[in-house]
Amino acid sequence: MKRLFKHFSLWFALLYLLPVGIAAGIWFSETKPMSWRHADWSSSGQLAGKPSDEAEIRVYTARAGRYKGIVAVHSWLLVKRQGARTYDRYEVVGWGNPVRHNAYVPDARWYSNEPELLTLVRGDKAQALIPEVLEAIKSYPYSGRGTYQAWPGPNSNTFIAHVLDEVPAIGAVLPPTAVGKDYPVDGHIIARTADGFRISAGGLMSLTLGLRSGFELNLLGLVAGFDILRPALKLPGIGRIGLPTT
Repeated sequence: MKRLFKHFSLWFALLYLLPVGIAAGIWFSETKPMSWRHADWSSSGQLAGKPSDEAEIRVYTARAGRYKGIVAVHSWLLVKRQGARTYDRYEVVGWGNPVRHNAYVPDARWYSNEPELLTLVRGDKAQALIPEVLEAIKSYPYSGRGTYQAWPGPNSNTFIAHVLDEVPAIGAVLPPTAVGKDYPVDGHIIARTADGFRISAGGLMSLTLGLRSGFELNLLGLVAGFDILRPALKLPGIGRIGLPTT
């Protein structure tokens, strides 16, 4: 038992503590706004110009604000119907009514952090999936005041993970830095995901297996694992090291 604990401690230090320490070092080496009042919430320019006539579904992530940004990202969803000239943005925040619609410009920075495009679905496929996406948004059970919890969830990543699980044809999974994505929305210990299944103990500990998710082990919200389909190592605070998901 003592030897087993020693091996576990070594792997925990290498796969969880060391990556978080590196992420913290990077975070503290950069200038960060410590208040939302001093943060930049303006457009990042990624969607500048006239949009195409095609329907689109986009999922973005950006580093969370303040110290949460060491290990976590914030995620949101954009939809644009065929022929529309504007995007509709959906996300969950930690104040007031959690589920927000067009609270920020579509490609806005989040606490001064640049957004990263996680996935893009366009054309006829996107147009066909948009009604399912909107229905999944309506079915999110934690939309009332006081239901948001930054850790272990339900939070912004729980919301987007719920939509992706309900509409698996989007073909995306959230990164390991999306703390809260493993929170069980339906309260079940075992649940299907967009590409496999998850065993979760209230989001504090979980095991996820899937074609796109690969293998993920969540300990206290920190996720480590590997992706076989697109070879990559997944580390808490750092994210993916290997082939991109898109």
